[in-house]
Amino acid sequence: MRTSFSVNDMTIHRIVEQESGFTPMLDFLPTLSKETLSENLAWLAPGGYDSASGNVVLCFQSYVVKTPHHNILVDSCIGNDKNFPLRPAWNKKADGNWMSALKAAGLGVEDIDFVMCTHLHGDHVGWNTRLENGRWVPTFPKARYLFSKKEYTYWSEIHQKTPLDQITDSVLPIIEANRAELVSSDHALNDHIRLSPTPGHTPDHFAVCAGKGGDAAVFTGDLIHSPIQARYPELVMRVDTDRDQAVRTRRNFLERYCDTDTLCCTMHFPSPSVGHIKRWGDGFRLEYAKV
Repeated sequence: MRTSFSVNDMTIHRIVEQESGFTPMLDFLPTLSKETLSENLAWLAPGGYDSASGNVVLCFQSYVVKTPHHNILVDSCIGNDKNFPLRPAWNKKADGNWMSALKAAGLGVEDIDFVMCTHLHGDHVGWNTRLENGRWVPTFPKARYLFSKKEYTYWSEIHQKTPLDQITDSVLPIIEANRAELVSSDHALNDHIRLSPTPGHTPDHFAVCAGKGGDAAVFTGDLIHSPIQARYPELVMRVDTDRDQAVRTRRNFLERYCDTDTLCCTMHFPSPSVGHIKRWGDGFRLEYAKV
């Protein structure tokens, strides 16, 4: 399975941690009907749907973008030793999958210059930190971590009332180590990397755009989870904080990049996860890059 892609003067590496049936599809996408699901199984299964269990198949991964200037990590996936009591496959895990994939890309933790967290859900910030002598420390010793200030404020306020594990173990240690930069969701890092506001799944979710002089590649974060949401952008994901806004964001994103040369790098689509957005009736599809 192809895990590296060259785009202009950049190289993109997929850093895959897990890929499997995750949770019942009809729970995950609560506005998806059984009838619509059945009508789409011919193309959706088995890559994006496990017919035996009824589960949505998701890939959990990060991306590294090697530009002429920096190595940019987009989202840091699940992590080891983290508390996910409702997710047995994630809870307190101690495997080498993610680090091995990073090594296979020819990189080590010291090579990452910036970590871009599209939002602050646990499966997107996990490798921000690692457990060292009982303490959570930044995994990437030289990196600056970019969080949306509005996103950070939103989750911090919730955390103060009801503590959230991912804030305790994967976000606050970065703040306390003075490695975080709280930015707006339209922040530009340099001439190759900039953020694009894509709110709805969370209050100030952002996509990451890469390329000099235009968007040669874009990283979706969680503005879309499953290929069936491309065909039907109105399908909401169960934990979207603003479902109507998430639907608008998703359709606008798909319209923006449809039939362009921009390489769309999704976070959760089944492997190979990367391709070009094409129109499909009233919706869209991701035409996967050749593997």
